[in-house]
Amino acid sequence: MSWVLTIVGFAALIVLHELGHFAVAKAVGMRVERFALFFPPLLVKVRRGETEYGIGAVPLGGYVKISGMNPREELPPDVAQRAFFRQPVWKRVAVIAAGPTMNVIVAFAILWVLFVVHGVPSDRPTSRVSAEGLRPPAASILQPGDRIVSVDGRRGGPKVIQQQVSTHRCRGSQTAGCRAATPARLVVERDGRRLTFEVRPRYSATVKRPLIGFGFAREYVPQPPGKAAAVSVSYMWYVTSHTVSAMARIFDPQQRKQISGVVGISTGLSQQFKFDTPQAILILGIISLSLAIVNLFPFLPLDGGHIFWALAEKVRGRAIPFSVMERSMAIGFVLVLTLFVIGLTNDLGRLQDPALGTR
Repeated sequence: MSWVLTIVGFAALIVLHELGHFAVAKAVGMRVERFALFFPPLLVKVRRGETEYGIGAVPLGGYVKISGMNPREELPPDVAQRAFFRQPVWKRVAVIAAGPTMNVIVAFAILWVLFVVHGVPSDRPTSRVSAEGLRPPAASILQPGDRIVSVDGRRGGPKVIQQQVSTHRCRGSQTAGCRAATPARLVVERDGRRLTFEVRPRYSATVKRPLIGFGFAREYVPQPPGKAAAVSVSYMWYVTSHTVSAMARIFDPQQRKQISGVVGISTGLSQQFKFDTPQAILILGIISLSLAIVNLFPFLPLDGGHIFWALAEKVRGRAIPFSVMERSMAIGFVLVLTLFVIGLTNDLGRLQDPALGTR
């Protein structure tokens, strides 16, 4: 079910992005030949007026086909006047920018609703296991969202639980990573059931006490609409600045390892839908914003590339030779492909990491 929600989420972002292009192209009088979810061959198609609507077989995106996207395309006289490259620069920029703009709007809407309904994290921890910081030995028995009922029969908040875990010490001297002489008995509540586990805490030299290997999730506080809007804008700016700076450091080997591709993003989103739906929705909003940011990079075939060359034509005062744009598109395609390969390579490396239990 989590993978179904992941696919539906991605499909919705794609449809909304292309819907932005489609709606504005129609509004400014361009001829839209096709509006498709996913890439050809088309499995389902239906024609309404001059536009064909379809669903493709390759679930890697979607597209809107507007007449005259290639200035060399031969079109009938009655269609040629409505072709993309026959339109003023402002119309072309409006149509291309509509896709990323739709993604920004969707990202804001997702974050705003999430912050109003679910809230933002406070400094007050709960008794539930956080999805962040889950590591051995707890990683093999606990799941995000589990509620810690007791440790060794002792109930209480995070501070009480921490104190009880600290009573399980290693034999002899306390050295980094040593296992406690006695196991801690954990009772957790998961999906309405109570489960009991025995686990030996490990001594952490960093905090100088035994740890089981999990953190407590923080309490979320719903925000009033106005405050939620301000927090959403602030969060979107944070994501935007970090996305741009990360791309700028792509040639740094350490930074390059942090890039995720479709596989990694899908896997992470699926896991969040399984354990923490609000967090999954937050990630979906971040993905929508990231799609807008990446699409606005000034390289063809990205939307930003089309905007860049349209504005260059406006500054130049006459059309840019299509041969120049073709060479630019070849360079842009290599950059996009390189980014895809880096992301896919990182994803496969993470999936094969022994620490993830895949071997």
